[in-house]
Amino acid sequence: MLPGWAIDAMNILAQAFILAVGLAALIALLMYVTDITQTRDAIRRNYPVVGRFRSLFTTLGEFFRQYFFAMDREELPFNRAEREWVGRSSEGKGGTIPFGSTKPMDKPGNAIFVNCPFPLLDDHAADTQPMRVGPDARIPYDAPSFFNVSGMSYGALSKPAVRALSRGAAKAGIWMNTGEGGLSPMHLEGGCDLVFQIGTAKYGVRDELGGLSDEKLREVAAHETVRMFELKLSQGAKPGKGGILPAEKVTAEVAAIRGIPVGQASISPNRHPEFDDIGGLLDMIEHIRQVTGKPVGFKAVIGAYGWIDELCVEITKRGPESAPDFFTIDSGDGGTGAAPMALMDNVGLTIRESLPIVVSILERYGLKDRIRVVASGKLLTPGAVAWALAAGADFIQCGRGFMFSLGCIQALKCHKNTCPTGVTTHKKHLQRGLVVKDKAERVAAYANTVRQHVEMIAHSCGVPEPRRLGRKHVRIVQANGRSLPMTALNYLPDDEAPNREIPG
Repeated sequence: MLPGWAIDAMNILAQAFILAVGLAALIALLMYVTDITQTRDAIRRNYPVVGRFRSLFTTLGEFFRQYFFAMDREELPFNRAEREWVGRSSEGKGGTIPFGSTKPMDKPGNAIFVNCPFPLLDDHAADTQPMRVGPDARIPYDAPSFFNVSGMSYGALSKPAVRALSRGAAKAGIWMNTGEGGLSPMHLEGGCDLVFQIGTAKYGVRDELGGLSDEKLREVAAHETVRMFELKLSQGAKPGKGGILPAEKVTAEVAAIRGIPVGQASISPNRHPEFDDIGGLLDMIEHIRQVTGKPVGFKAVIGAYGWIDELCVEITKRGPESAPDFFTIDSGDGGTGAAPMALMDNVGLTIRESLPIVVSILERYGLKDRIRVVASGKLLTPGAVAWALAAGADFIQCGRGFMFSLGCIQALKCHKNTCPTGVTTHKKHLQRGLVVKDKAERVAAYANTVRQHVEMIAHSCGVPEPRRLGRKHVRIVQANGRSLPMTALNYLPDDEAPNREIPG
């Protein structure tokens, strides 16, 4: 015989169960009525209640796929092998892997470095020397590192993310590009070298009408750590469209830094309205260089490339001092927090094709030593960085690799202000997980590991430091599975001459 208290407890539990079942039945009934009467979703209308699971599984699928179903090398934009390599490197574990490569070596387009029979002994290696940018600027910049942080704006990134990047970049001795969102206190607090990016909306250096303000340019240039200025023509993920910052990310602080209204989506113009030809571009670059006294370059995605010939011809006429101090080439598959899929998927050449084209054109006009080439776009592993150097880049900028070092898990929520790791959200409870001191160490460790492993590739090829790598050290896998020397590939064949014309 059960004691009275036990019987009472069982009765309470039974009543609670009946109540729960009744409540569940009521909710299911309401969902049924809602589904069968709505007209927007055919599945829910034809299969009420049960049809809701399709949406649930679709939402959960993107989270579970990377853990349970996707192979190491099959995800996009970055696969598990790449993400985990960055993770290990940022933890100071050296980026070493066991057993064997999971990378398909015979995939068309793959770059294979040709090792020499007698690789360079480590004690014969040379330290990578700083490279001067802007020899004709009043204050040229001797950039210490070939691997740096690409443009990511405060606003698109969270406050602790920018702080961690700034501190980590200073620790690693690399530059950090501000992105087009202006110069924030978080950029400055780490003391790293900065490249100030001027987007089409002139955030941070705009006047009341949205034009370029010389006074504000001087204010930015007065910061010693602002080493260079980059005029952004276009961005890899959205060539032909300006920056997009959703309204929920335009906080009072972000608005003050950018000079825009609070709580309103910020859409930049799709190009700089001040000029529409090569002469105007060179005039703008020279104006900014004269006002700031510092090196000035520009960033662009390559599609049509006849205009680069036109640029070189105009520089030749004006003299080498009129040239941009650097040219940042962004890849057509570059990343961003928010971009139209129509542009992200379909417009612009990838860096694998565009970088050799641009370098070849600059060499044709004898301008390669005057204009430093910066490569950007999914170059986050040592192999990709070494390939870019061999193809002719002087510097490499990386954004998403450093996001991974901060803890990014590729949740693809950058544009929704709900980033679960605190990297791209302004919600305080989500930013809590991003501890600045810890993440700054990871940023520096990742940068250092990349450089060390690129040096390892260079030594294997028999050269003392990475910038000595050239196209002769690389073979490119062809469609038949065999490779050809990169020197044998003509990136500017005569039969493509019509394609080099400027559209329109």
